[in-house]
Amino acid sequence: MRIDLHIHSTASDGALAPEAVVEAAIAGRLDVIAIADHDTVAGVVPASAAAAGRLEVISAIELSATHEGREYHILGYYVDPLSPALAEFTRAAGRRRQDRMAGMVERLGRLGVSVPFDDVLAEAGEAANVGRPHLARVLLQHGHVRTFAEAFTRFIGDGGPAFVPVELLRPEDAVALVHAAGGLAVWAHPAMDVLADGLDRLVRAGLDGVECYRPRTPPADVERIRALARERGRFLTGGSDWHGEWQGPLGEFAVDEEAVPEVLERGRIR
Repeated sequence: MRIDLHIHSTASDGALAPEAVVEAAIAGRLDVIAIADHDTVAGVVPASAAAAGRLEVISAIELSATHEGREYHILGYYVDPLSPALAEFTRAAGRRRQDRMAGMVERLGRLGVSVPFDDVLAEAGEAANVGRPHLARVLLQHGHVRTFAEAFTRFIGDGGPAFVPVELLRPEDAVALVHAAGGLAVWAHPAMDVLADGLDRLVRAGLDGVECYRPRTPPADVERIRALARERGRFLTGGSDWHGEWQGPLGEFAVDEEAVPEVLERGRIR
């Protein structure tokens, strides 16, 4: 069984519509995927319908949280797409993400990098939430950077000169929201410099698991995440955090069922 538990669609900042993600996943020989868009579950229902029994689609979300100026991302697996708590949060998140993006565009302007805000919104299209990949693509289109990745390394990556964090939730509140929607809460791509302290904080809040297996994660980091998570009785997950073909074909990275048994057991996926 080939599994990817962290994929984005155009419901947030991915390049493919949910239905197209499903087709790409099938072409990439994946058997189980999780549509985990930023602060929205809008892609889950169309992806599940498109799958039509050809592969398993896990209902998921990636919630953005902030603590002491650092972003924490909390994945929610098996959340109810019709959860009133999630619906209320998503509406507020959309407004705050637009405000955050306006702030990043303003910071770019102060750096002498002119980007029309309307172009960023147009790039986002029907996405429930506008995100940094939309801005990166506009920076590339306007010739301010030579590659998509350069937009992050020079301007809008974490801590970059135009970076503005998303002020949405405390990490503990993100865990609580996932549980309120009936899901399992997992810390996505934990930063190694805050791993131990952050994990202890989130475990006290009821965190269920930690994302461990990711493309290009150094083996020493994988081992440290695995050890700390197991010491604290948390399970492990893995996924590509795939947004589009610039990261390689969907399915190039996958984990097997032995790496993520707890998540599969919750969904009775065999």
